[in-house]
Amino acid sequence: METQPKKYILWFEEISTKDVLLVGGKNASLGEMYRTFGGKGINVPNGFALTSGAYWYYLKANKIDKKIAEIFRRFNRNSLKSLAETSHEVRQLILNASFPSDLKEEIVKNYRLLSEKYGQKNTTIAARSSATAEDSTTASFAGQHETYLNVSGEKELLLTIKKCLSSLFLARAIAYREEKGFDHLKMALSVGIQKMIRSDLGSSGVMFTLDTETGFRDVVLINAIYGVGEMIVKGRITPDQFYIFKPTLKEGYQPIIVKNLGRKTRKYIFKTNGLKEVPVLAKDQLEFSLTDEDALKLAQWACLIEEHYQWPQDLEWARDGESGELFIVQSRPETVESAKKKQVYEEYVLEMTKEPLITGIAIGSKIGQGRVKIIPDVSKISQFKKGEVLVTKMTDPDWMPIIRIASAIVTDEGSRTCHAAIVSRELGIPCVVGTKEGTRVIKSGKMITVDCTQGLEGRIYSGKIPFEIKKYDLGNIPKLTTKVMVNIGVPETAFKTSFIPNDGVGLAREEFIIAEKIRVHPLALYHFTKLKDKAIKKQIAELTIEHRDKRDYFIKELAEGIAQIAAAFYPKEVIVRFSDFKSSEYRSLIGGSLFEQIEANPMIGFRGACRYLDKNFQPAFLMECAAIKRAREIFGLKNISLMVPFCRTPEEGELVLKLMQDNGLLISENQRFDQRQSADNPKVYVMAEIPSNIILAEQFLKIFDGMSIGSNDLTQLVLGLDRDSGLVASVGDERNEAVKQMISEVIEECRKQNKYIGICGEAPSTYPEFAEFLIEEGISSISLNPASVIKTLLKLAENKSAAS
Repeated sequence: METQPKKYILWFEEISTKDVLLVGGKNASLGEMYRTFGGKGINVPNGFALTSGAYWYYLKANKIDKKIAEIFRRFNRNSLKSLAETSHEVRQLILNASFPSDLKEEIVKNYRLLSEKYGQKNTTIAARSSATAEDSTTASFAGQHETYLNVSGEKELLLTIKKCLSSLFLARAIAYREEKGFDHLKMALSVGIQKMIRSDLGSSGVMFTLDTETGFRDVVLINAIYGVGEMIVKGRITPDQFYIFKPTLKEGYQPIIVKNLGRKTRKYIFKTNGLKEVPVLAKDQLEFSLTDEDALKLAQWACLIEEHYQWPQDLEWARDGESGELFIVQSRPETVESAKKKQVYEEYVLEMTKEPLITGIAIGSKIGQGRVKIIPDVSKISQFKKGEVLVTKMTDPDWMPIIRIASAIVTDEGSRTCHAAIVSRELGIPCVVGTKEGTRVIKSGKMITVDCTQGLEGRIYSGKIPFEIKKYDLGNIPKLTTKVMVNIGVPETAFKTSFIPNDGVGLAREEFIIAEKIRVHPLALYHFTKLKDKAIKKQIAELTIEHRDKRDYFIKELAEGIAQIAAAFYPKEVIVRFSDFKSSEYRSLIGGSLFEQIEANPMIGFRGACRYLDKNFQPAFLMECAAIKRAREIFGLKNISLMVPFCRTPEEGELVLKLMQDNGLLISENQRFDQRQSADNPKVYVMAEIPSNIILAEQFLKIFDGMSIGSNDLTQLVLGLDRDSGLVASVGDERNEAVKQMISEVIEECRKQNKYIGICGEAPSTYPEFAEFLIEEGISSISLNPASVIKTLLKLAENKSAAS
C-alpha cells in the first residue's frame, strides 16, 4: 500500500494532471481545468479533494486494510454470489468505521472555507468519487463509483464521504476491475468536494469531442436535458442532441450540423440530500433544453479542453438555473473510439433480406448472436449465463457483472448516452437501445442475431444468421492517379464511410434525407396553412411539432442531412445533387397526392431541371436552395458543390442557374453564368445522363463547371428501355458499346475544355472492368458505392500489376 502524503486535502487550484495517484483521474482533471481555464472564460466550480492518502489513513486508522485483503483472498471471480458477498462485506467495514479526529477536523475546516468563498454558511456540494487508476486513456470506469449531489451540512458531508469511499467496492466496480485487470488492493479512492451547480433549475448533459459511434474526430457531440444529468444515464428519456463541426467553428461559423429535439418527459430536481423525479411541462418538452448560443459556447470550451489535453474528451456540463451561467463539471479522456487503430478498417457484413423482429438505436457497428435471456431487474442478474443476449428494460451501473459476459444487449429504453450504450461501447459488445418493446417482442430462450451495422438503426433478427468480418489494412490500399470518390445518401453513415480511402463525394443524394428524415412533400409544408385535408394536416403537424413555420422544418432537416455528409469529408469536395425524385416517388411522401399527377412513365417525365422551373413546384426548389445556402454560409461548409440532374437542354440549365443566382446561392459579378469567379460560389455541374447532354456537351459546358455521368439513366435512354421494367432488364447493360461510345465522347469533350468529368452511376461499382475502361478514357473521377471502394481499388491495382 502507498505511503501517506503529508496532505490529506488539496484544493483544485493545487491539483494538476500529475496528481492522478493522489486524487484519481476525475479530480486531477477538475484541478487541471480549474487552474488552466479559470482565467480563460471556462467556468469550473471550485472545490477540494480528499487524497488517496486520506483513504489509506482511514483504512489503517480503523485497522480494516488487512481485513479487506483477507476478504479478497476468499473472493471467487467467477461467482456472482461471491461478488455480491465480497462487495457487501467490504463496504460495511468502511461505512461502520470512524474518521480519525484530525482528518475529520481537516475536512470540516475546508468545507467551511468553501462555504465562505461562496458567501454561504453550509454551501451545497457534489461529492465525486475518483479512483486512482480512474479515467485513464484505456479505462473510463463510467458510473462504477458513486457521485452524491445536493449535499449540505457537515454531518451529511462526512457521511457522504464514507459512502463514496465504500463505493470503491460496489459489485459493479469490482467486476469492472476484474475485466480490466486492476488490483483491488492497490486501488485507492479520492473524494472531490465541488460546489453544486443548480442544474435542477436549468439544464445539464454530457459532451464528447468526437462522434462516439465512429470515432470521427471533427465534431463535438452534446446531449442536453432539463434538470440534473443523472437522468441521461438512466436512459429513460431521449436527450436533445447537437453536433457541432469543429473546423468551421474555429473559423467563426455557427456549424450546428445536427440538432434533434429529444423526448424529455421527466427530469431530476434536488430534494434534501438527494434527487426527486418530476414531470417536465408540456410546453418545455417542445423547446430545446440548450440554446444554440450555449451549444456553440460549450463546443468552443470542449475544443479548448481537448487541445489542452491533446486527447479526445468526455465531459459533463451544467447550466445554473439561478445565474444562467454554464459550467464544466467534469472532463475525462474518451477511452473507446479514440483508442482504436484507424489504420485497420473493420466491416461486419450480414446477408439478410427478411424483416427484423424489432429495431432500435444501434450502438457500435458489430454483430452479436446468442440465446435470449430476459432479465426484468437487477435482482435477477444471477440467472444470466455467459454468451447469452441480455434483453431488459434498461441497465444501470449495477448490471456491470453480467454486461461484461453478454454476447449482445437489447433494451426497451435508452439513448446513445445511456448506461447500456456507454458500457457496451467500451467493452465492444453489440447493443441496441430504445427498442420500446424488446422485452415483449423477443422471447426468452430463442436464438437471435443483433445487427448494428446499418447506421443508426439497430436490427434484431430471429435465428443465428451467418455473417462475415472483413478487415482491411488501410496502409496497404493502393492509390490511383484517378480520383476515387464515394456515392452517399444516408447522412448517418457518412462519418464511418469517411475512413474508407476516398477523394471526396462524387454524389450526395438528397432523396434519402427527404424520404426518411423529412417524409413530407415539400409543397405540403410550403402550403401547410392552406391544406384542406385534415388527416394529412394533422399528420404533418405531429411530425413538425417544433416548427411553427413548416418550411423551416424542410430547410433545417435538409441542411443538416447535407451538412453531415459534407462535414464527414471536409475539406474534400462533396457534390450534392438537387432532388431527383420522380412524380411517383413524390406521391409516396406525406401530402404528395395533393400535388403530384399520375404519370404513365415517370422515369422520363416530370423530373429534374424542368421541375425546378415549373411555377408550381418552384417554391420547393427554392427551399432546397435555402438549405444548401445554410450549410455553406452558416455552417461554413464551402466544400459543397452542386449538381443539376436530368437537364434536357442548355436553355433549361441556364434558367436553373439564373434561379439559383436570384436566390443568393450563386454570385455572378457580370450576371453571366460563365463568369462565376467568386470564391464564395459553389461549383455547379450537370448530370450527363440524357443523349442530348452528350450531343450538346460543348454548349452545356459553357454554362456548367463540368459533368457527371449518370450511367443508369444514360443506358436506358441510349438503348430505349425502361429500367423499371423487368421485361427488358437483361438489355440494360452499361457495358453496351453504344453506351460506352457516348461516355467516351463526353469524357473527351470535358477534357478538351478542361472541365470536370466524373461518373456517379452504378456501373463502376458493379463491374471493375468498366472502371478500368473509364480510367483508360481519362475520366477525372469515379464515384463508387462505399461497399465497393476497397475491393475496386484492390482489383484495379491487381489488373494494372498483371498488365505491366
